[in-house]
Amino acid sequence: RIRGGVDFPKLKNDVFLRACQGQETNHVPVWCMRQAGRYLPEFREFRAGKDFFETCRSPAACCELTLQPLRRFPFDAAIIFSDILVIPQAMGMDVQMVAGKGPTFPEPLKEPEDLLLLQPKVDVNKELGYVFKAITLTRHKLDGKVPLIGFTGAPWTLMAYMIEGGGSTTHSKAKRWLYRHPEASHKLLKMLTDVIVEYLLGQVAAGAQALQVFESHAGCLGPVEFQEFSLPYLRDIARKVKDQLKESGQDVPMIVFAKDGHYGLEDLSQSHYEVVGLDWTIDPRSARERTGGKVSLQGNMDPCALYAPKERISEIVKKMLEGFGTRGYIANLGHGLYPDMDPENVGAFVEAVHTHSRHLNLK
Repeated sequence: RIRGGVDFPKLKNDVFLRACQGQETNHVPVWCMRQAGRYLPEFREFRAGKDFFETCRSPAACCELTLQPLRRFPFDAAIIFSDILVIPQAMGMDVQMVAGKGPTFPEPLKEPEDLLLLQPKVDVNKELGYVFKAITLTRHKLDGKVPLIGFTGAPWTLMAYMIEGGGSTTHSKAKRWLYRHPEASHKLLKMLTDVIVEYLLGQVAAGAQALQVFESHAGCLGPVEFQEFSLPYLRDIARKVKDQLKESGQDVPMIVFAKDGHYGLEDLSQSHYEVVGLDWTIDPRSARERTGGKVSLQGNMDPCALYAPKERISEIVKKMLEGFGTRGYIANLGHGLYPDMDPENVGAFVEAVHTHSRHLNLK
């Protein structure tokens, strides 16, 4: 496959891509959300004293941080180091990473008229070209070792950040919009959807071999609001990206991860995504039943299980694999790795997935 006149190295391990499509694999593939992260001493050392978003804008830095975990662990996929908030930045909002506080918008959206301050048409190549460069560089440097995943935040999750001005437990400011300004909310969600579609297509053109959409704030919506303000846009994204890719004869698996949105499991499994990611609050067998074999599943070990001793991690993984079965399944955590986790235990998790799934496949 030649993209942008660039010939990429041949893929040596396609287990992750095959599992996305529900095909048979000799072991269950595994990767971790936030596998490029602060739990790795080499990550902390590399990032020391550098501004977070400046790092995101450096293709060489993103490439290095993406590759670090793969030097340590036999993960079956890499995910590009970046952040979901590059989209609000591309639309003209100021976002800063504040130590001890996390992402912060000095001037969040307060009223519907603030939508006029946003860039309505974003030239993704100009505004987000640094992500595409990082993907192309990383794809070469991976040398076909494993596939590279690109990603984006989902519209509702990005909207929540843009209105809250940062993290929040209640998202009451953003939800206030849904109840008081439904039209303006839909307008903003549609603007975000348009940028996201272009952004994901740009990532594929740059070399991403799979795409994940993070609806991290699904859990603060109820089933009714989810149906109106999240699901239609998640569907639109998958449909539009797939339609465009089909025209150029490409097929890139897409994963949707709606954290704490268990009420939406049936709908998500019929939303044009090949894979539905699960958080740790869902029982594997019930997830299989409720999705009726329509999609592959990804997840869902409680990240805190990695604080357990290694033998216990192995037992937890075995039980999880027995619950999901080994086909159409990608092992992962139910959320990202935490900064105080021991890399040794991450290694134990990866090893347990590979070992137990090989044994289960022999039965």
